[in-house]
Amino acid sequence: MRPDRALTLLAQCTGDDIWSVEHCRTAGVPDDWIESMADAFETSYRRDRDTIYVADPDRGQRVVHQYHGIRDVDLAARIGRLLGVPVDSLAKVQPTRVSLVRAIKEAVMED
Repeated sequence: MRPDRALTLLAQCTGDDIWSVEHCRTAGVPDDWIESMADAFETSYRRDRDTIYVADPDRGQRVVHQYHGIRDVDLAARIGRLLGVPVDSLAKVQPTRVSLVRAIKEAVMED
């Protein structure tokens, strides 16, 4: 993957989202990455941050029980590794997915 494409994808990552396979393809995520990273995720109703919402043109957002796609935190980690970021070290000290993505972005910008 070209560095400019990697940076564009990384800029779109938040740490909170699951990208659909279709969105990944449209955004330019390599097919082999999609194949290896796509998974089915289940909603957890205990905490809102673990509940999966999808856009619904009629209702705004709706909760789904399962969603097939790629967590953008995993995509950010893969991009970070590609760009030479010590993602595993960052992950040990970041308490949330959002903070990990932010740390990856900061490490990329420092280089």
